Amino acid sequence: MSSNSPASGGAGHPLAVLLDLARRARHAASVRELQFLAVNETHALSPYRQAALWLREGGVVSLSGVIQVEANVPYVLWLQSLCGQLVLRGNGPCTVDSTDFPGPLGEAWGDWLPAHVAWLPLTAAPGSSQAASGEDEPIGGLLLARDAAWTEQEILLLAEWVDTWGALWRARQPQQGWHWRRLVAGVRSGFRRSGGRRWWQIPAARWGLAVALVLCLPVRLTVLAPGELVPARPAVIRAPLEGVIDTFHVQPNQAVKKDQPLFGFDEALIQSRFEVSRQAQATAEAEYRQAAQQALTDAKSKAQLALLTGKIEEKKAEAAFLADQLQRARVLAPQDGIALFDDPSEWIGKPVAVGERIMRIASPGDVEVEAWVPLADAIPLAEEASVSLYLNASPLSPVEASLRYLAHDAVERPDGTYAYRLRATLTAPTGHRVGLKGTARLQGRWVPLAYWVLRRPLASVRAAVGW
Repeated sequence: MSSNSPASGGAGHPLAVLLDLARRARHAASVRELQFLAVNETHALSPYRQAALWLREGGVVSLSGVIQVEANVPYVLWLQSLCGQLVLRGNGPCTVDSTDFPGPLGEAWGDWLPAHVAWLPLTAAPGSSQAASGEDEPIGGLLLARDAAWTEQEILLLAEWVDTWGALWRARQPQQGWHWRRLVAGVRSGFRRSGGRRWWQIPAARWGLAVALVLCLPVRLTVLAPGELVPARPAVIRAPLEGVIDTFHVQPNQAVKKDQPLFGFDEALIQSRFEVSRQAQATAEAEYRQAAQQALTDAKSKAQLALLTGKIEEKKAEAAFLADQLQRARVLAPQDGIALFDDPSEWIGKPVAVGERIMRIASPGDVEVEAWVPLADAIPLAEEASVSLYLNASPLSPVEASLRYLAHDAVERPDGTYAYRLRATLTAPTGHRVGLKGTARLQGRWVPLAYWVLRRPLASVRAAVGW
């Protein structure tokens, strides 16, 4: 904030001061320097305590004695409201005080400003779109405040300075865009003759038109995703009990028949428990027979017959369970097919839990395509959309399929990325084996070539800039 002492107003005739300020404004290096002159150096024309520069498109942009304006502080917010009311008073300069603003705005006047305020509006440039439209409201204004009342001579001198400053400020503003008449004239000029030739006779125009037509050509929206051949409806073989795998009777990718042994668990522990259970059952039966003989003469032994009968049934159930476990320890093939699993040496001696998947039995020819669609390529796909799988082992012979389903939820893959699982049914039998990997091409709707080319770049730019 500036000092209010007369000495600080500077020496010399007011017109000389005005000419000096105009010269300094013309030689200002930037718009920010112009704003600094308006709120700080205007003090040379007429003393004041506080000054603020308000613009319709920027609010309070500069304050006297302040390097940078904080838009959210109470003082600036109050000034925003005050200037919004002052701009409604028209294009002429005026002086106001707290009595001109009844209500909360006038009640808080003494907390922020001195008693007397001069408002010097900044008008639009003659010939501009705003001036041509007949709008009376200014585009900004300079607010000056002090304790003493303003004289008419001071207001006229300040208004002349603000008018000069406004002309220089408007000259430094960027163009606000072409008027519609200039735009129409520019379009018309493109269709006029150039060097005696029509616009379509100009090579650059012809090439531009050709490129535009090519970019409008309809093409299929396609995306690529990693895929492989997998069994369509395999029989999943899971561990029927908790234990350690002892032996494998088949090898990976071996053809098996129904009820053929596949692998077996270590039966030593189950066999020993089964023998112990059988012995316990025999002991319980012997105790029952002994109690039955004694019951003929002893009433107490007769009462224990029911208890011994329950014990025999318990041991029978335990023995039957262990016999079933012993039978389930030898896993058999549920159907004909190909055994799909890893190296048997990695399973032998490994403890497994109940329900853990060991292998799959796939029927020959029961094959379909599985692909993993990345999140960025999840385009809308029609029912039974075309899917082509280009195998790494046979890139010139794609496997054709039609979409069976596309998962709604993305799942995490082994590499840590998320993708949507896709399954597609083969349209014709293939001689390729299960497990071959490649790249699947998915075909979506028809789109212009320009969209097909720019879809991924535009998505990347939007993700980077956030619009």
